[in-house]
Amino acid sequence: MTEYIQVLTTVEHIDDAEKIAKTLVEKRLAACVQIYGPMTSYFQWQGRVDTAQEYLCLIKSRNDLFAGLEKIIKCLHPYEVPEIIATPITNGNREYLGWLEEELEPKYPEWGKDI
Repeated sequence: MTEYIQVLTTVEHIDDAEKIAKTLVEKRLAACVQIYGPMTSYFQWQGRVDTAQEYLCLIKSRNDLFAGLEKIIKCLHPYEVPEIIATPITNGNREYLGWLEEELEPKYPEWGKDI
């Protein structure tokens, strides 16, 4: 399994994106969160095509931190069904991946299950 991941989530308001980003970085569940937008999203919701202006959070993390990261996003996210999608980082600049590791919570933290 790939050790590093990028996680995507979208929100309607920049304040929500900033709150998620700041919390994940402060808790060291993400080394970096980039916020893009606004962008237009089209999607099916409750039987009809809908659209919204949204902000995309691109979150750099590690696979073993996903459960805690997901829990925090769900707590802070305003959507009934938030998009939380992780994709593996299959390769990358060695120095960048080293920096990523230094900024993330140490592997197997004692408190990890109590997020």
